[in-house]
Amino acid sequence: MNVIYKKYYLCSRRISNAELNDTTHSGEIGTKKKVKRLLSFQRYFHASRLLRGIIPQAPLHLLDEDYLGQARHMLSKVGTWDFDIFLFDRLTNGNSLVTLLCHLFNTHGLIHHFKLDMVTLHRFLVMVQEDYHSQNPYHNAVHAADVTQAMHCYLKEPKLASFLTPLDIMLGLLAAAAHDVDHPGVNQPFLIKTNHHLANLYQASECLDVAEQRQFLGGSKNMSVLENHHWRSTIGMLRESRLLAHLPKEMTQDIEQQLGSLILATDINRQNEFLTRLKAHLHNKDLRLEDVHDRHFMLQIALKCADICNPCRIWEMSKQWSERVCEEFYRQGDLEQKFELEISPLCNQQKDSIPSIQIGFMTYIVEPLFREWARFTGNSALSESMLGHLAHNKAQWKSLLPKQHRSGAGGDGGGGGGGGPDPRPGTEDEEPTGTEGDAA
Repeated sequence: MNVIYKKYYLCSRRISNAELNDTTHSGEIGTKKKVKRLLSFQRYFHASRLLRGIIPQAPLHLLDEDYLGQARHMLSKVGTWDFDIFLFDRLTNGNSLVTLLCHLFNTHGLIHHFKLDMVTLHRFLVMVQEDYHSQNPYHNAVHAADVTQAMHCYLKEPKLASFLTPLDIMLGLLAAAAHDVDHPGVNQPFLIKTNHHLANLYQASECLDVAEQRQFLGGSKNMSVLENHHWRSTIGMLRESRLLAHLPKEMTQDIEQQLGSLILATDINRQNEFLTRLKAHLHNKDLRLEDVHDRHFMLQIALKCADICNPCRIWEMSKQWSERVCEEFYRQGDLEQKFELEISPLCNQQKDSIPSIQIGFMTYIVEPLFREWARFTGNSALSESMLGHLAHNKAQWKSLLPKQHRSGAGGDGGGGGGGGPDPRPGTEDEEPTGTEGDAA
């Protein structure tokens, strides 16, 4: 076993045994235990390969030739912003992430450059795709494919593209594809207050080297629980698949650390940190993309943009994402209500409407970041298009807001306009909010 795999596995086993002993001695199963048991059912039947040690077998998918032809035609336009990931997922029989990544790795010449084995690459991508929970309305493999397609578009921006190395491109695509892998469909505060084993895993400081904790957790317990899990799970699958086993050890270690830095950047609790740094760089005009550190920083910004780009898509797609993300919120709220826990902000379907959630999300999270991204790109055609969609979608939400209030919570069900990662306070994808949907 490699070091990270062993520490991760042994730590998880120690926590599980301790929980088992506590339950035996106390003879009680409280609210937290019940919630943990419910989530554990999902966890152990669709868990990270990092803990299960199982290599999934890719199923045989038989598609009508017409569907394959349509999918191939869509891939020829994968760099356009109106790419319909929902349609593409249907055409590929639910294999949008695998199909998209195989195509992009080939298009960018990564398979040839890194001498990757195509069968091994496909096996790894199937592992990643299957480690997403299909029962999650939002945090699933389709979301990962959507973020990856957006990342591909951003990597083509002229201000950035000419400086990127093959390693930069591979890191950007891999981080986008795996940034939410094995997401449980609930937010970080929920995991902590229910004493879930993922929160315990990262709360137990003895499971991580001090240097690792300082670098990736900031010395704080329970910080970036989900992002750390996404990263660790990705590294476990990379090593298990042996996709990069033929590369020099120093190079694979660097890839693993850079993947961690990229995935951890998607923690929205660090939004102000990254936004302030980007504004300073643009104000001082001191970004030197020839420098590897500055390039990596812009890859982090690009991934953050891709992760929350749903409000910048055309209304029809943005609407679907919003319905999905709010459905995931409401499911958590229903779970909290069932076990007599305080309902988390934005998770109460009777009080938190989709339009109000989306307007706050767009105003306080999406607009500030994409305005600065547009400055970086020199107001490129793509940036102008995204900001145009964002303004239109926000107007759509404002027009739906009074109707939503009149008809009660849930409104006309036409919800959804921005989608985007979790805008709940303290979640992995949004900053703490003052009012519903508002971010600091």
